[in-house]
Amino acid sequence: MSASPDHLSLPAFRSTRKGEQTRSAIVAVACELAARDGLEGLTIGALAERMKMSKSGVFAHFGSREDLQIAVLRAYEVQFVEQVLRPALEAPRGLSRLRAILTQWLDRTAVDAATSCIWISGAAEYDDRPGPVREVLVGMVRSWQRELTRAIQQAIDTGELAASVQPQDLVFDLYGVVLVLHHDSRLMNSPDALPRARRAFERLLAAASPPSSP
Repeated sequence: MSASPDHLSLPAFRSTRKGEQTRSAIVAVACELAARDGLEGLTIGALAERMKMSKSGVFAHFGSREDLQIAVLRAYEVQFVEQVLRPALEAPRGLSRLRAILTQWLDRTAVDAATSCIWISGAAEYDDRPGPVREVLVGMVRSWQRELTRAIQQAIDTGELAASVQPQDLVFDLYGVVLVLHHDSRLMNSPDALPRARRAFERLLAAASPPSSP
C-alpha cells in the first residue's frame, strides 16, 4: 500500500512544498510577462531568464508552453474572482449586488489597461486559433458572463430591473462598455475613459429600470 500524503516523510514533504512554491512563483512572473507581451509572447526562455532558472527547470513544472499559458489563465481567473466577484457577493441580491459587481469590474479593467487584460488581449490572440488555450479562455469568459447574467436576473426578480429586460442582451451591452474602456485607456490613453464607462453603465441600468408608476 502506498503511503498517504499524511504519512509523507519530512524530506518528501519539504520537496513537495518547495516544488509548489517554485511553480507558484513561476506562474506569478508568467502573469506579469503575459500582461506585457500577451500569452503568445510568453516564452519558456524569457521566463527562465527572469526566474534565473534553466529552461529545463521551468519545463520540470510545466510540460509545455501551452500548459504554462493555461496556468496563467487560471491564475488570472482566480485573481479576477477574488477582486471582482467575491467582494460583491457580500451585497444583498438584486441591484445592489449587480452595481457592486459592475463597479469592481470597471475598476479592475482600468487597472489591467495599464498593462493589458489577459482575457481581452487573449481574445484577440485566440479568436481564430483553435486549441486547448482557446477552449480554456472561452470557458472562463462564458463562466463570467453566466455570473453577470445571474446577477441581472436576480435584480429582475427583486423588481429593481424591468421584467422585460433580457439578461444576455444587457450582458452584451455591458461587455461592450468594458471593451471600449480597455481600448480607450490603453490605446488612446484617455484619462476620461473610466468615468465615461461608469456613466455608460449607469445609462444602461437606468434604461433597464422598471417604468415609473403614473
